[in-house]
Order: sequence, then C-alpha cells, then structure tokens
Amino acid sequence: MKKKRKNIKILLICMFFVLFTLPNCCAAEENVNLVYLGGQSFGVKFYNDGVIVTELEDFYDGKGYVCPSKEAGLKVNDIIKTANGRRINTNEDLHKAACESKGCEIEFKVERNGQMMNKTVKPEKNSDGMFLIGAWVKDSCAGIGTVTFYDSSHNYFAALGHGICDPQTSALLPLGSAEILGATISSITKSTAGKPGSLNGYFTEQTIGSLTKNTPLGVFGTFNENDCANRPKLALAENNEVKTGKAQVYTTLDSNNVRCYDAEITQIRNKDKNCNENFVIKITDKTLLEKCGGIVQGMSGSPIVQNGKLAGAITHVFMNSPSEGYGVLAQNMASNNR
Repeated sequence: MKKKRKNIKILLICMFFVLFTLPNCCAAEENVNLVYLGGQSFGVKFYNDGVIVTELEDFYDGKGYVCPSKEAGLKVNDIIKTANGRRINTNEDLHKAACESKGCEIEFKVERNGQMMNKTVKPEKNSDGMFLIGAWVKDSCAGIGTVTFYDSSHNYFAALGHGICDPQTSALLPLGSAEILGATISSITKSTAGKPGSLNGYFTEQTIGSLTKNTPLGVFGTFNENDCANRPKLALAENNEVKTGKAQVYTTLDSNNVRCYDAEITQIRNKDKNCNENFVIKITDKTLLEKCGGIVQGMSGSPIVQNGKLAGAITHVFMNSPSEGYGVLAQNMASNNR
C-alpha cells in the first residue's frame, strides 16, 4: 500500500546483499567491535508464526451477506495462532479448521499488537455450501535482499534496514522460520518518478543460513559458514559521527559483483533508535543513476559508508524522486538485535 508523508510517496524497498573492494579501514582501532561489510545478494523463504489476517470480507450465505470473523471481533493484522488448540501455520490449516467445524464455534488464539487473546468464530456456509469465516490470511512470502554487515564476534548478520512486512497492510510479519538462500541478480528495472524499479534475480539451490529475528529496523540471522571471511572489516559509526556530506553505497547490480557508488547524506532527520528513517541519502553516482535511475527495490540493506566507517543502510526510496531515499543508522540497526 502506498502512503503519503509530507507530500513524498515512499515505498519500502525489497531485500538485497553486497560484495566489496573497500580498504580495511579502522583495523588498527583498539577495543572496537569491527564488522564485515555486507553486500552480497540473498534470497529468503519466509514462513509466518501463525497466519496474519490481511482482509475481512463479507460473503453471501443464501439469505444475506455475513462475515463471521468481523462479527467475532477479528481485525486486519491479527495473527491467528491456533484453532481449538491446534496450530495454524498455513492457509490450508485454517481452511481445514473451518470446513471440519460443520458450523460449530471455533476458539481461536489470536495475537494482536503483541497481546494474546481468544476469539470465538462461528463459520457460516456460503452459497456453495462451504463453511467459511470471511477472512483472507497470509502464511508465507519470498524475496531477494541485501546483507548490511556480518558480526563474527556475535555470530549474526544484519540486512534490509527494515522488516519483512505484508505488502497489503504493511504489518510486520511474525517470524516462524526463514531459510536464507544464495541469489543472483540477472537484470534491472529502472526507477522513474512515480514508478520504482527493481533488481531482478533468482534463488540458487544453496541454503546459506536462516533468520532469527524480523524487526522494524532489519532482519537478523546466522550463516551456515562465514561467507564474509575475505571481506574488509569496519567499525560502526557512532550516531553523532554520521553527518551530512559525501558517502558511498555498496550494492550489487549484476551477477554477484559488488561495487562502490558515490552518494551524499543530505539531511539528518533524527537519531530515534526505533526509527528506520534516520537520514536522507541521495545517489550522485552517474553510473548508478544511468543503470537504475537511483534507488530501486532490492537495494534495501545496501551499506552506506562515510569516513571509513559503516554509517547505515538504505531502507526506502522516494517515489517521486528515486535518486533519494531514507537510511537507518548502523548503530540503531545493531542495537535492535541486542
């Protein structure tokens, strides 16, 4: 869903990783936790913990239009965990529970805004004689993303700079399990004003890790092996070190080649540790502008380096000005996994 914010349309950009050829800056600093700079592409197969309600819909029962879920008090973004004590992990699980009810009440355990509650729903027959509850739900998704950094001392990687959300409701999806796969970028759809482009690619068959957290400031997980061992290490910039001025974005535009592109941090908006829109980043590199039109879906998580330190990651693109977007501070991103 697109939404306006101060007359600027913003779109959460999809996931995507990085390779790099950055000098090993800050390696001599003592008592500083250095992280490997990210950038390589990855694919994710994401499975919810329960199913998330994306829409409530009336249906005709032969006499009139009804919606048992709405009547029972279910809401969009509710997460259905169980039905009569049985786990609900897929759309099929929920459909089966409704069909097997034969019209008897179903006791759902539901999570809403982090709080657990019970809701009793009585399925009704539609005009075809099928028992329904009048709710559309989502159980999984898949996409391509970008690793921001890998912290070997704490054995985790950080990516995206924003969470994996339902595209219809923008609600953060509840993580059940998520498999991380290798991915290859094969083509680019260029961004234009009002129409964001995308990095297009495909998954490999190799499983390289898994996700452990899905948060508003990024996703976090573990690699099966240290895929970053030969990459440069940088210190995370302190929040007060990130300033307006020149910066570099590391991202992958073709195959698995990570390159450095010129950019500029044009505005520091806030240092809010719960926000993934801490500063404005503008792409100034002619090559990146020519190939992509600026920021495209798939660059989310691409690391931003300033003065030899990891300043943050790209999180959003401005719909009407795709050369610009928002970034999240690296320290805020890291602290979200502590």
